[in-house]
Amino acid sequence: MRNNHTKKVKYINNKTLIVSLDIGKEVHYGYMRAPNGAEVKPFPFHNARKGFNELWDSIYQFKRTQGLKEVVVGFESTGPYAEPLFHFLRYKPVHLVQVNPLHSKRLKELTGNSPCKTDTKDPRVIADIIALGHALTLVVPHGAAAHLRRLTQARERAVKRRTALLNQMQHLVFVLFPEFLQVIKNVHSKSALYLLEHYPTPQDIVALGRESLTETLRRVGRGKVTRERGRQLFEAAQASVGITEGRESILVEVNHLSAAIKHEDHLIDSAEQQMDYYVKEMPYSYSMLSIKGMGIVTVAGLIGEVGDFGAFSTIAEVMKLAGLDLYEVSSGNHRGRHHISKRGRALMRKLLYFAALSVVRKQGIMHKDYQKMLARGMPKIKALVAISRKLLGLVFALVRNRTVYVTNYHQIHILERAA
Repeated sequence: MRNNHTKKVKYINNKTLIVSLDIGKEVHYGYMRAPNGAEVKPFPFHNARKGFNELWDSIYQFKRTQGLKEVVVGFESTGPYAEPLFHFLRYKPVHLVQVNPLHSKRLKELTGNSPCKTDTKDPRVIADIIALGHALTLVVPHGAAAHLRRLTQARERAVKRRTALLNQMQHLVFVLFPEFLQVIKNVHSKSALYLLEHYPTPQDIVALGRESLTETLRRVGRGKVTRERGRQLFEAAQASVGITEGRESILVEVNHLSAAIKHEDHLIDSAEQQMDYYVKEMPYSYSMLSIKGMGIVTVAGLIGEVGDFGAFSTIAEVMKLAGLDLYEVSSGNHRGRHHISKRGRALMRKLLYFAALSVVRKQGIMHKDYQKMLARGMPKIKALVAISRKLLGLVFALVRNRTVYVTNYHQIHILERAA
């Protein structure tokens, strides 16, 4: 019987130099260890070209004196402070890996029975983790993939800022014109934002007049807002209980929020346009876009987060990168339930989750699978996570084989063989 389990790739052998880095904002700390136990004690180097060159010279000299052939460089998954360094190292003959900060924290407590954190202790702990084989391959995106990662992150930040602005706008509208939100539910709609920019108070609406208000809503909403909605808003303005004291000062902030929301909308639209361009630059994007329910934003985000699907040899590696790998807590006769680790890229899980919502709809490609899970008593959230895993597996297979998704592939294949 064929064994479908993938073997863990081992980068560490008796000819491998382990280099671990503790990342800082201005100063990093490096540490080197040879298989025979020889080491270079933790040393500082600056986050600048000169410091990077000094690090590389030290690595090269130690590797040569120890007669080693390979170099593995690892560090904790951190924020932006490590990016210039690993972009420098990606052009060197080294294998880059990253270590989960949670692993580092736990091993620190075992080392010396203390959670003590120091610049000299941390690199040694990272080296220990790498030596044990508990590190993930670091894929540094380049070309179109690098653009997609930046655009995805920029869009995500803009969406968060816009959400905060819309929440602030709702709070102010409730003070000025509470009935507004009862008639126009979505404060982010074009009609709502236009009215809040030009006619933010009940008195402005009344002064505009019922017919003019209805015509304005019809024009701005492109016919989606009915005359009945205009009538309701006008009557609500006439009987509004919105405050008048200090109103002018509130309007200052309303005007600012309106402009800020439009600014974030513009940034999001611009990012999505750029995503569309760079996605088409990726040779395997057509495979991902062939899946009904996955659009440009999702595909761009997944490529940006993964860096390069082709750099991973197994789906297990990609699942772990996303934090969708499964674990259980069992003891004796007790067998625990499976859970996802969540020790991976949160944005990648978010993109897959929203894609899962799309593919489980009535006409979605995984609607039947989702319904079967629910029929077995699986909670909806857990079923959607399972669909996310299934969707990621499908993406990986299509990209690996450079093929497109075919609906009812298995049934078609069976009929072709029968014929």
